[in-house]
Amino acid sequence: MKLVIAIIQPYKLDEVKKELYAAQVNLITVSEVLGHGRQVGVDEFYRGVRETGNLLRKVQIEIAVNDDFVEPTIQAIIKGAYNGKIGNGKIFVLDLPRCIRIRTGEEGALAIG
Repeated sequence: MKLVIAIIQPYKLDEVKKELYAAQVNLITVSEVLGHGRQVGVDEFYRGVRETGNLLRKVQIEIAVNDDFVEPTIQAIIKGAYNGKIGNGKIFVLDLPRCIRIRTGEEGALAIG
């Protein structure tokens, strides 16, 4: 099991979700976050408003997947988030040693679905 974490541009969220659903990855958690990478000081637009500064609005997606869904998940995020410009985002893949479904007590691959 792996935990895939992606930091993407907010305006790309719908496209990323569309690609994830097409790859049959449906269980996602989305959070609004602030941060920056190498583009420190680069202007970006968020909901039509120019933003400059150290911390820019981003979206963080967290997806717990079984091992056979890791690569399709990564490729779906890349396809949906890519625009060819600086600030497309990052994807992190972490080992997930344990997952428990609260309602049933199932663990591991069964808990992820």
